Amino acid sequence: MYDFLTESGNFASMNRYGTILIVDDNTSILTAMRYLLEETFEQVLTTTQPEDILKIMAQQPIDLVLLDMNFTLGVNSGQEGLFWLRTIRKQHPQTPVVLLTAYADVSLAVRGLKNGAADFITKPWDNDELVRKLRDVLDLRDEIVSLDEMEKGHIRRAIDHCHGNLTQAAELLGITRQTLYNKMRRL
Repeated sequence: MYDFLTESGNFASMNRYGTILIVDDNTSILTAMRYLLEETFEQVLTTTQPEDILKIMAQQPIDLVLLDMNFTLGVNSGQEGLFWLRTIRKQHPQTPVVLLTAYADVSLAVRGLKNGAADFITKPWDNDELVRKLRDVLDLRDEIVSLDEMEKGHIRRAIDHCHGNLTQAAELLGITRQTLYNKMRRL
């Protein structure tokens, strides 16, 4: 990514990231995030309704979701955020989700990470740290290949190496021919 100096002497990004979806029940948070992130992302989408997440994601590609952990007034267990995290991960496993919470509960953050969150941010946040974390998540996403993708590539190379002979390819991979067939069906 290339940076250049603006007239004020600050660095500005020439290459902005794609689309971020921010989900929080507090409209003030959404406004603050929109102003903060409009320089980093090409498009900043916001919603106060977590029920709209999948509909929005079906309408256009989302590169990152910033998800609040609590949506019901007076509830701060984080269960709502964990539910929506699992829902997003099930429907859009390649889309990173960063959790946003006002309660810096380490055990909740760990549960979120175990459920597939890419990172978490506590409110109130430090603007520079928030932008850095979101950029890091997106940069790492582009560098890391999923295990499924690695396996698919490995199987294809083995089959090519064996000139399409599946029995030889299975032997080369150290699996049975039936296991190779099953894996190929998932390709």
